[in-house]
Amino acid sequence: MSSKIYSIIKGTGKYIPSTTVKNEDFLTHEFYDTYGKKSEKSNQEITEKFEDITTITERRHVSKDLVTSDIAFFAAEDIIISSKINKEELDYIIVAHNFGDVKHDNRKSDLVPSLAARVKYKLKIQNPNCIAYDLPFGCPGWLQATIQADYYIKSGDAKQILIIGADVLSRISDPYDRDSMLYADGAGAVILEGKESDTPIGILAHTTRSDTYQFSEMLYMATSFNPDSEHKDALFLKMNGRKLYQYALTTVPQAIQACLEKSKVPLGDIKKILIHQANGKMDDAILKRLYALYHIDELPENIMPMTISWLGNSSVATVPTLLDLILKDELKPHKINKGDSIVFASVGAGMNINAMVYKM
Repeated sequence: MSSKIYSIIKGTGKYIPSTTVKNEDFLTHEFYDTYGKKSEKSNQEITEKFEDITTITERRHVSKDLVTSDIAFFAAEDIIISSKINKEELDYIIVAHNFGDVKHDNRKSDLVPSLAARVKYKLKIQNPNCIAYDLPFGCPGWLQATIQADYYIKSGDAKQILIIGADVLSRISDPYDRDSMLYADGAGAVILEGKESDTPIGILAHTTRSDTYQFSEMLYMATSFNPDSEHKDALFLKMNGRKLYQYALTTVPQAIQACLEKSKVPLGDIKKILIHQANGKMDDAILKRLYALYHIDELPENIMPMTISWLGNSSVATVPTLLDLILKDELKPHKINKGDSIVFASVGAGMNINAMVYKM
C-alpha cells in the first residue's frame, strides 16, 4: 500500500474559566415566559426541573475583564506550550465562535478584526503566510473548522493548522429566560498536522449536513422575555428547546452512522464518542438511538465522556475541551490510547450537524 498524507492531532489545549456558577445562584433570578409573563413557578422548582432535564449542576463564566478572543488566545497559548511547536510555522489559525467579542458593559458583537486575527496578534506571530480567519457555524463550528483544516492538509496547502473553538455565552443569554442556565463560557483548541502513513490514521472520514429549510429558526436572536428589561435593545440567544431535542435525536445518530460507513470503521471498534455537550439527557438519548440503528440494546461502559454537569454548554468549546481533558488525564476514568478509533459529533444553530471518525 502506498503512503498517504493524513491529518493527525499534534496537540490540544483549553481554557476553563475560574468562576463557577451553581444552580442555586439562579434562585434569586426573575424568570419570564415567551409571552412576557413572569413565571408562576418557584425558582426552586425551575432549577430542580432544569437539572433533571439537562444534568447541569454548575457552569463556568469568564471574569468581567475577558472577552472571547482573550480566552481563545489562552487555549492557543496552552496548546503551543504543551505541544512545543514553532508558532511561526502555523499555516492557518481558524477560530470558531458565534458572537465575536462581547464586552461585559457593552453587549454588542465586535467582529472586526476577526477573532483569529486578534489571536494571531496576541501570539505575536509575524509570519504573513499564517492565514487567520473565523468560522461561525453554530455549536458544530469547531468540528467544521477541523473538517476544513483536513481539506487544506490533504490538498497539500498546509502542514500545521491551529483550530480554536471559543464562546462567551454568558453575555448573550437573557437573564430572564430559564434557558440562560444552559450556557457557559470556555475555549478549546487542537493543532492538526499532516503526517505520511502507509496505514490509515488520524481523520478517516467526516460528514456534515445543514437542515436550514425546515429548522433554521430553532436557535435565533431576540429581545429579552422581560418587557421591562434593563437591556431593552439587546438581542439574546433564544431556543425552541422541545423541537431542537427531537431534531437532534432523529438526525445526529444518522449523521454518525453515515460517517462510520464512510470510514469503513464498525461501531464496535469505536472506543469513545465525543459529542457536543448540549444537554446531558439529550446526549444519552442520542447514544441510545445510535446503537439502536445497529440493533444493539446494551451500551458499552464509559463510551461517552461527559462534562456538561460541571462545565455547562460552552457551544464550540465543548468538544475540544473534552478531548483535551481526556488526553491530559484530567477526566478519569476516561482514556484514549494509541490505535483507538473515536467519533466526534456536534449539532447546533443552522441547524447544522457534523461527525468525524478519527484513529489515534
